[in-house]
Amino acid sequence: MTSASLSELPPAAARTRAGRRTLLLLALVCVLPVLASYFAYYVWQPDGRSNYGELLVPAPLAAARLAGVAGQPDFSAAEFEGRWTLLFTAPGACERPCAEALYLMRQVRLAQGEAMGRVGRLWLVTDAAVPESGTLAAHEGLRVARSAPAWLAQLPGAERGRHVYLVDPRGQVMMRFPESADPRRVIKDLQRLLKYSALGRGQVVHPAGLGEERAAQ
Repeated sequence: MTSASLSELPPAAARTRAGRRTLLLLALVCVLPVLASYFAYYVWQPDGRSNYGELLVPAPLAAARLAGVAGQPDFSAAEFEGRWTLLFTAPGACERPCAEALYLMRQVRLAQGEAMGRVGRLWLVTDAAVPESGTLAAHEGLRVARSAPAWLAQLPGAERGRHVYLVDPRGQVMMRFPESADPRRVIKDLQRLLKYSALGRGQVVHPAGLGEERAAQ
């Protein structure tokens, strides 16, 4: 509808139409950076590269809040906004596969250098246990929350506690890395996504993640 035709409508109707158009434009602006990064990474690959992680059909994680663990605040899907998040699920006892996954997520994030503020880490604890304080102390800035069935349902194979997942800045799980993943190849996958997506550049670190920068120094 043109501005001329809008002027012919009653004032209230014209404002409603203009408001809807503005909302649509804002939504498009928010979605385009993520879509562009997907296209550049998975479709337009002039150098013949291939991704290491397994591409999943993007599935939004539930909007419900998850209870924080070990004194941390509750986690909500809003914390995914503007950042790419590495996610792992495991019982609170955190045996060897869990310890290796947490280490992988920490090192992959640190390897992003100046862009590491655009990368979050989340451990979903799948039982009622509380992780040992020593484990959490080794991963400063790691978000830890109690998992929920609705979240686990969107993570293929999560019940085995062997895969690290990647969640995009819209809160959609979109990639799963192999068991005992090669850190160097995970780092490259994430570097490419950060390169092709403008989301999160210059963004302030979420309050729950304060301290991550100190841990890297």
